[in-house]
Order: sequence, then structure tokens, then C-alpha cells
Amino acid sequence: MIIGGKEFRPNKTYLMGILNVTPDSFSDGGKYDDISAALFHVEKMIEDGADIIDVGGESTRPGYVKISEKEEITRVTDTISEIKRRFDIPVSLDTYKTPVAKAGINAGADLINDIWGAMHRDYPDMAALIRDSGVPCVLMHNKEKDEYSDYKQDLINELKMILDHAIKEGIPSDKIILDPGVGFAKNTEENLMALNLMDEYRKFPVPFLIGASRKSVIGNYLNLPVDERLEGTLAITALSVIKGMNFVRVHDIKENRRVIDMLGGVLNGCN
Repeated sequence: MIIGGKEFRPNKTYLMGILNVTPDSFSDGGKYDDISAALFHVEKMIEDGADIIDVGGESTRPGYVKISEKEEITRVTDTISEIKRRFDIPVSLDTYKTPVAKAGINAGADLINDIWGAMHRDYPDMAALIRDSGVPCVLMHNKEKDEYSDYKQDLINELKMILDHAIKEGIPSDKIILDPGVGFAKNTEENLMALNLMDEYRKFPVPFLIGASRKSVIGNYLNLPVDERLEGTLAITALSVIKGMNFVRVHDIKENRRVIDMLGGVLNGCN
């Protein structure tokens, strides 16, 4: 897969670094909503080994406050254009809103990361925008209510539905990454099960991204606050590498980079 002119091979795990230019994200809200602070953080993430920078302009934490398309566009476009001007790294835009995605692509975004799998009812034209722009996408599992009849089978079937919809809309399969949506429309037990289904994800014909960094599933299981969830995050990253997941979306780049590289040495050392 090519993202922003860079090749991402199927037999590696890559790091997507989180850059929230928001005042209210659950973990780092307000830290990087100033562009100078954001660019300094991007530079540090690149130095620490990030492969992609994921820019988000609206918090999606539980109970988040929705903002207007105009405000979200204002938050992300200058940041994206400045990152692309200053650094040689692919940039992802975390949005489910078609106008924001369009503005972000025009500003230089190389990938759209959509938490509604390009199927949000208010933005039915998102898949067409992604198709016409030619940029790759991350399509995440999500739903309005945490309701399942057979959780594991429902999750797999709904991921297949997201993939089938994207392909039907004309997005090439080699431009699609799926995300099981840890932390979205799932309770703690369901999130743990979603993380335990990586062998099933490998059966799909597209790459997978795992995004569990500092999330409540770690806090609830280990009874830890947000600022003490690094070890839990690293455990999930290690599992993702062992199970052949292609991308992990994280806050703490240096530590996750070391885990990925060390496991790579162990798993490939005999080759």
C-alpha cells in the first residue's frame, strides 16, 4: 500500500502517531491545539519513529461535544499543510465528515481515517469522496448502540459489510484499511474480545489497524487512570505485532517503537 508516496508493506507493523488539535480529547486535549506546539510534537514523534501522523480536529471520546464542520476545518487544515510543508511523512486526517475530509485532502492529507467506516448517515458521500480523491482510508467499525445478538460473529459480519460497501462504492481494496473500533459501541468485555479476534482479522483481504492507546478498556481492566496506561497499551501493541496487524495508532511513539522493533528482531532473527 502506498500512503503519501511511502510504501507500507503487508508483513510489518507501522506506527500511526496521534495528534489531537482539540481542547477536549480524553488523553491530551488542549496540549497541541496551538500550531507551534503541534509542530513541535510532530517533530518529536518523527524522531521517535512514527510512520504516519494522524491529525484529529474533533474529540471522539465518550460524551464528546460535536463541533461544526467549519470549526473542524479551521482546526485541521493549517496543521496539515504545515506538517506537509516541514516534514516528509504521510499525514492522516481523522474525520467522518465529508466537507472536512475534502478540505483536509486539499490541504495535503494523504489518508482519511473515518470512525464511521464511510457509512455515517449524515455523510453518505464520504465513500465517493475517498474514491474520487484516490487517497487510502481507514474504515472503522462503529454503531449507534452497543447492541449485538452474537457479538463476535456480528463484529466480523459488520466489518465485512463496511468493506463490501467501500468496494461497491468504487474504493479499490488496495486503498482500504479496516479497524475493529476498540472503544466504540463496545463495553470493556467486548473491547477485550475485539482485541482477541486478530486471527480472524488476518483472514480479511485488507490490512488492519488497532487503536487502543490509553483507552478505557485498559483503564477499566487494570483500574488505572489515563496517565498510567502505557504498559497496557504496549501489551496490546506487542500482541498486534505477533498477530500480524499492520498498523497501531498510539500516543507514546518511542516506547511503542521499541516494542515493535524488539519483537521484529525476535520474530525474524532466525531468518
